[in-house]
Amino acid sequence: MNMPNDLARIPVDHDDIDSNNSSNEHFSSVLNARLSRRSLLRGGAASAAGALLSSIGLTACGGSSGDSVATAPVTPTTPAPTEKLLGFQAVSKSLADAVIVPAGYTVTVLYAMGDPLTATTPAFRNDGTDTDFENRSGDQHDGMEYFGLSADGKASVSANERGLLAINHEATIDEKLSSFFLHANGGTATLPRPAVEVDKEVALHGLAVVEVRKNGTKWEYAKDSVFNRRVTPLTDIEISGPARGNALMVTKYSPNGTRTRGTLNNCGTGKTPWNTFLTGEENWAGYFTRNSTDDAARGNDKSVASLRRYGRNQGDASRHGWESGGTDDKYARWNISKTGTSTDGSDDYRNELNGMGYIVEMDPYDKTTLAKKRTALGRYAHESAAFGKPVAGQPLAVYMGDDSRNEYIYKFVSTAVWSAADASPADRISVGDKYLDNGKLYVAKFNADGTGQWVELSISNAAISGYATYKFADQADVVVNARLAADAVGATKMDRPEWCSVNPANGEIYFALTNNSNRRVEPSGSSQSAPDAANPRVYTDMKGSTAQQGNPNGHILRIKEGTSGSAATAFQWDVYLFGAEAKAAAGTVNLSGLTEDQDFSSPDGIAFSQATGICWFQTDDGAYTDVTNCMMVAAIPGQVGDGKKVTLTYPRANGTNLTVDTYVGRAANADTVKRFLVGPVACEITGLAETPDGKALFVNIQHPGETTAMANIGDPSKYTSQWPSNAGYGAGKRPRSATIVITKNDGGRIGT
Repeated sequence: MNMPNDLARIPVDHDDIDSNNSSNEHFSSVLNARLSRRSLLRGGAASAAGALLSSIGLTACGGSSGDSVATAPVTPTTPAPTEKLLGFQAVSKSLADAVIVPAGYTVTVLYAMGDPLTATTPAFRNDGTDTDFENRSGDQHDGMEYFGLSADGKASVSANERGLLAINHEATIDEKLSSFFLHANGGTATLPRPAVEVDKEVALHGLAVVEVRKNGTKWEYAKDSVFNRRVTPLTDIEISGPARGNALMVTKYSPNGTRTRGTLNNCGTGKTPWNTFLTGEENWAGYFTRNSTDDAARGNDKSVASLRRYGRNQGDASRHGWESGGTDDKYARWNISKTGTSTDGSDDYRNELNGMGYIVEMDPYDKTTLAKKRTALGRYAHESAAFGKPVAGQPLAVYMGDDSRNEYIYKFVSTAVWSAADASPADRISVGDKYLDNGKLYVAKFNADGTGQWVELSISNAAISGYATYKFADQADVVVNARLAADAVGATKMDRPEWCSVNPANGEIYFALTNNSNRRVEPSGSSQSAPDAANPRVYTDMKGSTAQQGNPNGHILRIKEGTSGSAATAFQWDVYLFGAEAKAAAGTVNLSGLTEDQDFSSPDGIAFSQATGICWFQTDDGAYTDVTNCMMVAAIPGQVGDGKKVTLTYPRANGTNLTVDTYVGRAANADTVKRFLVGPVACEITGLAETPDGKALFVNIQHPGETTAMANIGDPSKYTSQWPSNAGYGAGKRPRSATIVITKNDGGRIGT
C-alpha cells in the first residue's frame, strides 16, 4: 500500500501484485448503491463504542449516545428508547495512535499476538525473546468468524455469551526478510536465515481457534480452553475435490497428491450453512523461491507458464528466505525449483505451489478432523467466501474474489441441492464434501449496460480446451490454474477484488474493490487499462506532493442475480459506493457524495450483520493516510438499480475525448453511511464477527506500527505505533496485532 511520506519507511505491499498480462477487459468502477433499512446488519460487525481501544473501555468521542436513557424516578417508569440503526454520532477522521469509536460504546482488547493458548505457556514478554509460538496467538489477525458454544460446550447457533473465534493470522511485519518485531535484536536481514528465526516466523502464520466468553459485563479469552488450537504452515492438511490425487499435486511430502503441508497468508473468511469455518489463502506465492535456471530445468514445459501467471518467475527471491533455514525438509519445501530427477515431482517440491491458493475448510469444534483444501472453488489469491442465501432444493452458491490488480470475480455453484437437515450434522466436514467438492466454477464478465454473465470454467469449454497459452489436461488442471482458464474465456479484469458479502435482506452480493494504480485514460503496457463502464474512474489524487494515479480510493460493487438465483448465469450490477475524499470533485471522483463523516479510501473487509442488516466495511489504505488512519464504516444498503447513470468524459492527448457511461448507486446521506471506528497508526482494520444477538462485535486491528524502520527496533520512541500497550494491554512497547470486542454501554445492539 502507499503509506504516508512522513513515516519512517514505506513497506512493500504484498497485496499489490499484478501478474495478469492477458488482453482481457478490465472492470473498475461500477457500484450500485441502494441501501434498505430492512437489510441492515443486525447488531453489527464492528461498532466499537467511541472509546480509545484498551483492555478497559476508555471514554468515547462524539458526545452523548443518541440512544441514552433518562434517569427514571421510582414512578413512573421511563419507556425504553426506540432503536435507530446508525443512531450513533459519526467518528471523525483521526491520526491518533488509538482505537476511536462513538460515545456510548466500549472497546476491550481481547486477544493479541503472542498471547498463550494453553495454561502452561508463559505470558508474552513482547521483547523478542518469546518462543513456543505453536501454542500462542499468531500475528496479523485478519478475517474471523464466531461459533457459539452452549453452557455444556456443544456447538450452538444461538449462544451469545460463550463461543469460539476462528481467526486468520495472515503474515508478519517485515522490512527485509526478518519479521523484526519478533526477534530480540530485530533478526537477520541477510541469507542464510537462522533456523530459530525461521521456525518462529513460520509458526506465527496460519489459523487459530480461541474460546471467548463473557464474564459479568466483560469479555475475555480462555487461555486454558480445550478448544484452543493453532493451524500453521506445517500442519497436515487434506487435498479435496477435483485436484485430489492429480499429478499436479504430487510432492516429496505427498507422493500420491492427497495431502499438503499447512495453510499460508490467510486473509478473508466465510461461514458455511453447516457451521464450519472457511479461510482464503491470499498472497502465498511470494513465500517461495525459484532458481535462476529453473525454466530450463523444467524443459520450458507448461508449468513455466503457470508459475509466471501466479507470480513466480525463475530467479524470484522469497519474502523471508525460509528456504535457507537448514537442510531439513520443512525448509526445502520453500524452494519450488525442479531439483530432483523423477518425472512426476515426487522427489522435490517443483509442484509445491499448486498446493497453495485455495479456500480451506476447518471444523472449529473438532481438533481431530483434518482441514481440507476445497480445490473445486479454484486456485488464486483468495479473500473471503460468501454463501448466497440457502434455499431448500436449490444448489448453493459461493462468491469469491482474486485480490491482485486486474484479476477476477468468481462463483462456485454446488451440484448437490441444499437440504435443511444438513444445517446441524453430526459430521460437519463430510457435509462440506457433499457441497464443496462437486460443482461448477464460474468467472464474471461485466457488460457496459449494467448487465453481466457468469462464464463456466470447464474443460469442455472450447475456449479453455483450445487455449494457446496453456494446454489444459483435465478439470483438475482448470481449477488449479483458474487464472489461466479465466484469461481464456475473456473474464473482466477488476480493481483488486477483496472481500465479498451477501445482503441477508435481498441476496445481493457486495464486492470490495480496493484500488488500482494501473488505470489510465491512455494505457501504455499490458499492465495498464483504460476506464470503461465497469471501471469508470481515472483520476489523480494528491497526497502531499505525491500524485496518486488510477483509481487510488477504490469502490464497492454489487450484483443482483437473475431469476434462477444461485444457479443464474446472468446478473445486473452497479457501484454501491465510490471511495473518495469529501472535497474531491463531485462530478468525476466523489460520485457517491461522501461527506467528512463518511469519506473513505481503499475498502477491504466487508460483512453484513445477520442481527441488524448493517453493512460494515473496513479499509486497508495508503492513499488517504496523511489525513486519517484506517477505519470502519457502517452503512444501510439499498438495492441494485436505485441510483442513476453517470457519464464521465476524459480528454485524450490527440484532442479527442473518451466518454464512459457507468451506473452509480443512490447517493450517501447521514442516515445511510457513517464512520464508526478509526484505528491506530499504520494499521489495517479487518475481521468482522458478532454474537447472534448483535450485542458484541469482534474486530481485528492488524499490523499497527508496520511503518517502523527495522533499524529502530531498539528505540521504542521511534516506533510509529505502540498500540495496544499504550492502551494498557500487555507487556513491552512493541506494537501487536490484536482482536478487540466492542459493546454498547446500554446493552444494546452494535450500530444503533
